[in-house]
Amino acid sequence: MNRERAVLRTYTTLAAGLAALPEPVALGVATGVGEVLFRVRRTQRAQVAANLQRVLGADAGDAPALDRWARRAFRAYARYWVEGARLAGTPVDEIVQRMAVDGLDHLRDGMEVGKGVVLALPHVGSWEYGGAFLAAQDLPMTAVAERLEPPGLFEYFVEQRAAMGLTIVPLDNRSGATLLQTLRDGGLVGLLCDRDLDGSGVEVEFFGEPTTMPAGPATLALRTGATLLTGAVYSGPGRDHHAIVEPPIDLTRQGGLRADVARVTQEIATRLEGLIRRAPEQWHVFQPLWLSDRAGRGAA
Repeated sequence: MNRERAVLRTYTTLAAGLAALPEPVALGVATGVGEVLFRVRRTQRAQVAANLQRVLGADAGDAPALDRWARRAFRAYARYWVEGARLAGTPVDEIVQRMAVDGLDHLRDGMEVGKGVVLALPHVGSWEYGGAFLAAQDLPMTAVAERLEPPGLFEYFVEQRAAMGLTIVPLDNRSGATLLQTLRDGGLVGLLCDRDLDGSGVEVEFFGEPTTMPAGPATLALRTGATLLTGAVYSGPGRDHHAIVEPPIDLTRQGGLRADVARVTQEIATRLEGLIRRAPEQWHVFQPLWLSDRAGRGAA
């Protein structure tokens, strides 16, 4: 219990400190932390390089060039955490002013239908910044997140996101029912779906190799008639942010539910490829993702 309190106190103290710093200083801290993590976390660095090599393909270059991409990925991830720590205290008008969105009409049109919207997202840039922007547009989003340890840290995380206008549902056996009800009420559900956390997802081809992705976005949309969109929120240019919301995915039924879920999940995977390629260094996936990598980790 004492250790749990210490972890919570350390995290909240660091978050408060980052929020209190002038923004240029806080972003400078992020760059420094990212550089340190890149140097000391060699196993993760190798995994990030392997992931980026799939994304970049022929553009990956030689080993030193790929290392530079990985360094930028660590720095971008540190920026994500620093911005997240500061976001709850950022004035709403500033969030709106510093966000440019292409395709917001796709989201508004989907909401007007009245059956809800599922927004499928990759771990790119800062999805929370996008969620805070949408809340300011009277489009509050409900999202799912893994429980953190200790429990107090997860509660802190939920409270911070609530201050941004985001509703966070813990990932458990009740989260599906909560999301279904949100959509039936005509709400917006945002799901990060480029990582299959429990390994029970749908097999897809992703950057030319097989992996699995969660069936949740496709299943929810097909079961409720909600509009299914893909999108991403990128950090930059500079201190600003840029979001893209893509046109709806065709949910016309072509077979049984299982076959349609597989087809739609593959379409999501294909679209996420394009979104990730726009800023590969902002893709925050530091774990083995593809089936071949997971098998190697299991053997090890």
